[in-house]
Amino acid sequence: MKIILVYPKYPDTFWSFKHALKFIFKKATSPPLGLLTVAAMLPKKWEKKLVDMNVTTLKDKDLKWADFVFISAMSIQKKSAKEVISRCKKLGVKTVAGGPLFTAGHEEFKDVDHLVLNEGEITLPKFLEDLENGGAKRIYTSDQWADIEKTPVPVWELVNMKKYATMNVQYSRGCPYNCEFCDITVLYGHKVRTKSKTQIIAELESLYSQGWRGSVFFVDDNFIGNKRKLKSEILPAIIDWMGKRKYPFSFNTEASIDLSDDEELMRLMARAGFNTVFVGIETPSEEGLAECAKFQNKNRDLVACVRKIQRFGLQVQGGFIVGFDSDPLSIFDRQIKFIQKSGIVTAMVGLLNAPRGTRLYHRLKKENRLLADISGDNTDCSLNFVPKMDRDTLIKGYKKILSTIYSPPYYYERVRKFLREYKPSKPGKLQFHVSHLATLSKSNLFLGLIGKERIHYWKLFFWSLFRHPQVFPLAVTLAIYGFHFRKILEEYIPRI
Repeated sequence: MKIILVYPKYPDTFWSFKHALKFIFKKATSPPLGLLTVAAMLPKKWEKKLVDMNVTTLKDKDLKWADFVFISAMSIQKKSAKEVISRCKKLGVKTVAGGPLFTAGHEEFKDVDHLVLNEGEITLPKFLEDLENGGAKRIYTSDQWADIEKTPVPVWELVNMKKYATMNVQYSRGCPYNCEFCDITVLYGHKVRTKSKTQIIAELESLYSQGWRGSVFFVDDNFIGNKRKLKSEILPAIIDWMGKRKYPFSFNTEASIDLSDDEELMRLMARAGFNTVFVGIETPSEEGLAECAKFQNKNRDLVACVRKIQRFGLQVQGGFIVGFDSDPLSIFDRQIKFIQKSGIVTAMVGLLNAPRGTRLYHRLKKENRLLADISGDNTDCSLNFVPKMDRDTLIKGYKKILSTIYSPPYYYERVRKFLREYKPSKPGKLQFHVSHLATLSKSNLFLGLIGKERIHYWKLFFWSLFRHPQVFPLAVTLAIYGFHFRKILEEYIPRI
């Protein structure tokens, strides 16, 4: 068999980091880990090629070469995925689709030949067995959870690593919490399933042997779902491996705010090489947190929690939401005030939406408030339900938050606040590359000479260079992030 594994294109959003990636001469943030893992589950004798449409073009000759086109995608990639499926149908090439987009709404994809849904460790072997026997079905699904200790190491040989800013690893699936708007428990369950330390080290070693040096993203939706195992097995193993390999990687991940309650865990993460963690803050409103069942965030000083995590050497990136039924008109100013006070530089603010299968989706359906399926892009001002607040007021308030927090005065104020309080860990030094000088030169040109933020940029540049030189590279990186966020705003604001 000849197999093309296709990853559809992402639209440009805050999360794409499109404008920031240009400064470091990369095409995309990270490669499609799911497809690379699927590739490892396919028969070794099959020929395999990967086409990530975010870094290269999918050509008709690629599709014609293949016996099957395997497609995996998330909801935000729906438009591109449908275009790929249509091209395959016209060319008479059979398609196999799986991943979150198709698992959540396979009914929309009538032209897909085979839908291998839910977790591939369970459904893919059944499809492959039937295919070999000449009787492959159209839909494969399961209500069981996979044992991910049997998940193979991804086939990194299929990737051109030079095109990406970071590589990725998955340690766990599932989340112990049950936020109303989140579909993670729908896709992966409440019980946190983890890989063994042997697997994690094997995956890190695989990346290392392929020549990767730099950032590695642990894609877990809540990395700290099993704190005991992390502290007793996984992090000590990573610390040992990183030391032996002279610290070739830096790590980032996602976690719940209760990370701030465990100082031992934060110390171990910093020693292992973690320097960034994305945390779902959502809202400073206690009513909003209660409404969405974000109980782990309730009854705590969220600003103090953020600062504590950052003092342990972990930069906090924050997720925020507006559009809860309980949101008052004051929520927009409260979000701005909270974000500025917290010093969260990368503050990802989105409108509430209801993904299929979530408790929010079912509640709104009962209330006859659902309008359509989600776009997957929570920065495009799309809503798939009727909000309690007047829609125009909600959109206007949302735009106010974005245009304020990413304006140069507010953004650079947060950067300096964060850098003053941040205590970076120093477990090792990453290698210096000539490309770093090129990045610096480019940022000086586009941010320091041409950009609207040039006064703020140079103040930050010299302040960090002479007063806080240990965070100078991070200061420049955050300035570049700010440029990306403002460019995305310029593209969105005029048309929403």
